Amino acid sequence: MDHAGKGRAGTPPADFRSTPTSTATDERSAPVVAGDAAASDSTALPHHTPAPGNGALPASLNDDRAERRRRPDRPHADPATSKAKRALDVTATLVSLPVVAVLVLVIAALVAATSRGPVFFKQERVGLGGTRFRMVKFRTMLVDAEERLRRDPALWNDYVRNDFKLPNGRDPRVTPVGRFLRRSSLDELPQLFNVLRGQMSLVGPRPIVPEEVEKYGDERDAYTAVKPGITGWWQVNGRSGVGYPQRVDLDREYASSWTFWLDVSILLRTPLTVLRARGAH
Repeated sequence: MDHAGKGRAGTPPADFRSTPTSTATDERSAPVVAGDAAASDSTALPHHTPAPGNGALPASLNDDRAERRRRPDRPHADPATSKAKRALDVTATLVSLPVVAVLVLVIAALVAATSRGPVFFKQERVGLGGTRFRMVKFRTMLVDAEERLRRDPALWNDYVRNDFKLPNGRDPRVTPVGRFLRRSSLDELPQLFNVLRGQMSLVGPRPIVPEEVEKYGDERDAYTAVKPGITGWWQVNGRSGVGYPQRVDLDREYASSWTFWLDVSILLRTPLTVLRARGAH
């Protein structure tokens, strides 16, 4: 669990490696894949939605964790080195490219026609082993969004208090097209490029900005042990509706209980989560 507490309001939280190069919040979660099903592997995580804000997970999830601790030790598959996981990432991405390419062209035209600035937004995120990479997505904010955040102490304080994002409907920097892209998760499509480059996976913890590392406290290895994902266990269990420290616990459970079939299950559950737009902003 997260023992570090929330970030300090008024000043950017300290990073565990270096001063971040960006703090823009053009950010949220979730993606686009296919169908709705449950994991068939006995080690897959139970499909419970944590209650946000109270720092505790449902009793059933706690009971499941205790039961796994009583089981005999057995070899554990490593998602960071799994060839099956990488094959799933590459195959699913390449198969979806014809449809994705059309969507990317249409969305790029909409973004360019409705607001000034670049079509794509790039930001430094923390990846496998704590390495940094530039995540790409469609721009959903005004071009000076980062400067607006820095110039407005009240806006910055709300951003920090709300787990490094602003409450739904209260971010003046989001464009009308950007609001739709966020709610539908279509702004995440360009991250398939990060997947092909091996910086991200289709399934994994949501990629965090460097300031968020302190939220993981002593559990930061639970995040850095796997590649961040476009979708993941947190995303299909509430997305932005589930804050820290529950998010840390979900990331730890995913890393420690990973199986290939758990990834397949999460991918199948993702479209319904996107359609419901639960926790999306």
